[in-house]
Amino acid sequence: MVNLDLLWVVAAGLSEPIWMVSLKKYNDSKNILWGAVVLAFMFIGPTCLSMATRGTIQVSIAYSVWVSIGAAMVTIIGWLFYKDPIDRQTLAFLGMIIVGVVGLDLITGA
Repeated sequence: MVNLDLLWVVAAGLSEPIWMVSLKKYNDSKNILWGAVVLAFMFIGPTCLSMATRGTIQVSIAYSVWVSIGAAMVTIIGWLFYKDPIDRQTLAFLGMIIVGVVGLDLITGA
C-alpha cells in the first residue's frame, strides 16, 4: 500500500521548483500569468506539506524531504535550463542533504 502522507510530501517538494522557475519567468517577463503561477504554487506546496503532517509523517521529516526535493530539483533545473554552474562540490553537498534526510528517516522510524 502506498503511503499517502509520503505522496503529499513528494507533491509539496515537486511544487517548489515550479514556483521558483515561474518566479524567474515572472521576473524576466513581468507577465501577470507567471505571477499567478508563482502565487498558486507558493500556496500549493505548503498546503501539500500540511496534508502530509496530518498523518504518520513527523513534521521534521516532512519538512526535510520537502526542502531537499526542492533544492535538488531547482539546482538541476538551473543547470539544465539556465546554465547555472554545477560542479563536484555542488553534487557532493546535494548528496549530503539527501543522506541527511534518509538518516533522519531511519533514526525516527518514519
